[in-house]
Amino acid sequence: MRKFALPPPLGSVYTCHMNFNPDSREFPSARSVVYARNGMVCTGQPLAAQAGLDVLKRGGNAVDAAVATAAALTVLEPTANGIGGDAFALVWKDGRLYGLNASGPAPKALSLAALARQDPPLIAKHGWEPVTVPGAPSAWSALSRRFGALPFADLLEAAVRYARDGYPVSPVCARYWGKAHAAYSVALKDDVFREWFRVFAPAGHAPRAGSLWNSPEHAATLGELADTACESFYRGRLAALVDAHSRATGGFLRASDLAAFQPEWVEPVGVDFMGHRVWEIPPNGQGLVALMALGMLDTDDLAGLPPDQAAHLQIEALKLAFADAAAYVAEPGAMPYGADSLLDPGYLAERRSLIGQRALVPAAGSPDRGGTVYLATADASGCMVSYIQSNYMGFGSGIVVPGTGIALHNRGHNFSTRAGHPNMLEPGKRPYHTIIPGFLTKDDAAVGPFGVMGGFMQPQGHLQVLVHALKHGRNPQEALDAPRFQWTQGLAVQVEADYDSSLVEALLARGHDITVERDAGSFGRGQIIWRDGTGVLCGATEKRTDGCVAAF
Repeated sequence: MRKFALPPPLGSVYTCHMNFNPDSREFPSARSVVYARNGMVCTGQPLAAQAGLDVLKRGGNAVDAAVATAAALTVLEPTANGIGGDAFALVWKDGRLYGLNASGPAPKALSLAALARQDPPLIAKHGWEPVTVPGAPSAWSALSRRFGALPFADLLEAAVRYARDGYPVSPVCARYWGKAHAAYSVALKDDVFREWFRVFAPAGHAPRAGSLWNSPEHAATLGELADTACESFYRGRLAALVDAHSRATGGFLRASDLAAFQPEWVEPVGVDFMGHRVWEIPPNGQGLVALMALGMLDTDDLAGLPPDQAAHLQIEALKLAFADAAAYVAEPGAMPYGADSLLDPGYLAERRSLIGQRALVPAAGSPDRGGTVYLATADASGCMVSYIQSNYMGFGSGIVVPGTGIALHNRGHNFSTRAGHPNMLEPGKRPYHTIIPGFLTKDDAAVGPFGVMGGFMQPQGHLQVLVHALKHGRNPQEALDAPRFQWTQGLAVQVEADYDSSLVEALLARGHDITVERDAGSFGRGQIIWRDGTGVLCGATEKRTDGCVAAF
């Protein structure tokens, strides 16, 4: 294997408290890891990372930086998130990990019976049908209120400025903006979608890389959110505007749905993996998929096995975990089995025993024992945040509330329409959710946040990044940049263009149906901040995004 020059020695400053080797150079990397001590922000858009870093330098903590970065991303990367989306967060503060679920439920007026179509095979992707209560603004205010150090209004200053004055669109964002515009131009013909084209394609096309885009109405909305700590969105003027537009255009969402919503503080769930503890948000999110697959593989010597066998085990474990998630993951109260049952070591051992030498179509077990943006922040005090926010499928539902710049998400598309299914659409119920922030600890101490964006790729990215880092000893940048696979359905697996061709041949021989996907964005876009025992931060953002590690 080709060798690469090592960076200058770090001496005694860096005492790695994980199993990965920070000086490893087994993979050529588009970027190098970044080291710092006072504070760090990693995300997929450089200007948003700088917005968070500015907050840190002004005396804010990692939570303040996360909120500032998240708000800025609604402007700087609208192809993947917005004010009208959902959010989840994991916060390490004062020696403890906290979880926040800010995903919203279906409106009270939305049910299978209320849909005009008979026996709908799926909830629609666009229009009002998949719109659930947006939770992202509530996440910003809840995080700031519980853990923040600066006034809330200060945290949205950069987001307001970029929306008002404009900014040059970054390359990867421009590419996805163009794809969305092309798709929407064909699919979204009704008048209800006219506002999307006015706001996001004012010149008749998507903005190109380096061209300027601004949204004064978005700026005014963010300013109102700043002044009211997001109350206006749920119980004020903005809520009334959402309600009025929904009523006028045949929607289901009402001001009463917004007023009733509150984000939920939850206990994170975790499994042991390679001497560490991996943490995720519990259902209604799909973090259980990553945890179940990791739990199945903890005792396998993936680094010592032939590469095709190691990849085969990972693919099959993920398939089994996804099968269980599709059958059982939903709003916790609707699940026939809780997270503890699905993560039970005995049950995971049973699932692991089903993996043979050939690819299998997965089926759910019976544990009877009992378009997204990601960011990571850290400060000098030890506070660290893993945060994820999304509109889903790019811009979401295609509905933009006139005069506000608020693009509403389409998370309801993930509801099941099958009667009796735990994830069946019901009024006031949250859907199965794809966005998942991750966090790593060791010996009850924080290692740090990690995440990989991209729909159902997210738990697959979590597993692969952790296998590269903890099983193979690669540093965070190499773990993110390593070529990935993605199981899609049945025996079908996609691999990136730079995936080892001999490995592809070996997986084909095991019965996997392999195709090469040229769009790297299909394989997720992630960031990592991990801290060593001396307080040194190690940050990385991968080659598949416009990302930036901003630090001081």
